[in-house]
Amino acid sequence: MTTVSLTDVAGYLPGDPVPARYYTEYPGAEDKLRGHPMFKVPRSRHHVAADETNTDMIERAVQPLIERHGRDEIRGVDVLLVHSQLPDLPFVGAGTEVARRLGLNPEWLVDVANAGCASFVYMLKLARQILTTTDARTALICNAQSVAGQCFTQSEVRRLAQAAIPGDGCGVGWVTTSAGAPVLDVETRHIGDHAGDMTLALDDGRKYWEPGESQPRIGFTDASVAKVLARGNRLVPEVITDLCRRLGVATADIDVLVTNQPNRTFLRNWTEALQLPAERHLNTFDQYGNLFGAAIPVTLDHAITSGRVKDGDLVVLGGFAHAGDFAGAAAVRWSGGRGRLRGR
Repeated sequence: MTTVSLTDVAGYLPGDPVPARYYTEYPGAEDKLRGHPMFKVPRSRHHVAADETNTDMIERAVQPLIERHGRDEIRGVDVLLVHSQLPDLPFVGAGTEVARRLGLNPEWLVDVANAGCASFVYMLKLARQILTTTDARTALICNAQSVAGQCFTQSEVRRLAQAAIPGDGCGVGWVTTSAGAPVLDVETRHIGDHAGDMTLALDDGRKYWEPGESQPRIGFTDASVAKVLARGNRLVPEVITDLCRRLGVATADIDVLVTNQPNRTFLRNWTEALQLPAERHLNTFDQYGNLFGAAIPVTLDHAITSGRVKDGDLVVLGGFAHAGDFAGAAAVRWSGGRGRLRGR
């Protein structure tokens, strides 16, 4: 069977850090949910500029891959997978524009609309499947998150506790048919029973595309928050445990765990449930907030750059999406080789 590797990752954060007081000191800032575990505020986050698109962020995130692997290598990519959270245009995903901007001509181009905060894992599974069953040999997977600086800074939404949690950013992965950093296995679950539980709320009751005065926000209620906490606490450890069981290793043998990062409570609970020392579960929540789908590749890139991921480490990536309609985990035996690439 063809071996597929997560050969490299890279990330991009837009603009300067935005401090917590941007939200907490905003006139009329909501206190009702501010102390809830779901909404404890990170120190900072980044926001896209008013004229910055998902494609802009992806183009900037890919630049380190071009520098390390060569422009021709990236331009010759066979598979391009893109997840954008918030799409810049209705009807049209960012994939084709990414291909145009980077000069790509992939045989496979898919804009992935599902899997949300765990979409990097899902796209890694899709890339692995395509690369092992077709003539394709390389894949570029891209996660762009731009909802924080566009939706959560609206005048009426900014005062809500939910607004201070997200941040914007982009993470990308370079996947190849090679044995350098093999993807050992991927476990994914689509959970139809939880579909539709994440909702968009508008106070005037209109559909989001209809004209009106109200500003869209996530439709959190006390009941829905409790459901998301319960599901998230259960789903991520379950999917990671099942993955490890199939690989014949204990969760305690994970050297580096990188998950999505909705809040500190999930991060702590997942670490404890998997019986891992806290220092092995890496996150960038306090620096970047909840990066949604971009959190896994951005945090992994940050960890590799800072030397916290070593060659030979068992790296597990995992998370869940929306209100629990998807969960996934992937295992990689890391061998980065960035030093070798820079020295070519």
